[in-house]
Amino acid sequence: MEFIHHADGEALSCATFEPATEATGPATTGRTRVVIMHGAGVGSKERSIPLARDFAAAGHPSLAFDFSGHGDSSGRPAELSLERRFRQALDVIEAFAPDGDPLTLVGFSMSGQTVADLAAHLGGRVAAICLCAPAAYAPEAWPLPFGDGFTELIRRPESWRPSTVFDVLGAFTGRAVLVVPERDDIIPAEVTAGIEQALRTKSRFAKLVLDGADHQLGRWLSAHPAHRARLVDLCTRPHDPDSTDPGPKR
Repeated sequence: MEFIHHADGEALSCATFEPATEATGPATTGRTRVVIMHGAGVGSKERSIPLARDFAAAGHPSLAFDFSGHGDSSGRPAELSLERRFRQALDVIEAFAPDGDPLTLVGFSMSGQTVADLAAHLGGRVAAICLCAPAAYAPEAWPLPFGDGFTELIRRPESWRPSTVFDVLGAFTGRAVLVVPERDDIIPAEVTAGIEQALRTKSRFAKLVLDGADHQLGRWLSAHPAHRARLVDLCTRPHDPDSTDPGPKR
């Protein structure tokens, strides 16, 4: 079902998918509500809809939405910020899961920061996180509109080092899946390594390496159903901690 949710002074375009059956049995972790968040640039919920459908087919209600300035939502990209992304995502989550259901948060690229911000705020409600080529940003970048100094700040060498992402993920004790492409020309390798090290601290961690993929993982996964199925499986079923999965052959 597609609908408009009003939050943060914007009209946010959302799509939800309900499972035909519940996620039950010893092989699953129980039902969570899955929220999928796209990256920056030309990112939108359209690339996430195949993944959202897959989560629903596995028994988990799922939602993908457009941040303001993206896809079918109102607003301008230059007026968005990391802080507004957090506010918009939180408002959507509160509408999608008003009864405090456990959550699985999936974030692509810039939304890696948003997932960490939400996990810090929501605490134990977040049962699982899935970070796909995630980014991390300095606290001083959080309130800046993307059209007002944000780009200049993040282009400073190693500006990401004081990010809160690493501490938040280092304290996370739920299920955590890190999805990385074979080649990433956007996210510094040190950021990815730092996030992996943090997730290995306390979470039930798994890493999925996608052979042949680049940074645009939302677009890539939408065309590779076998890899989407493996991602959903890692997020929703027990797996060996500290495991690395090369995924199915392309």
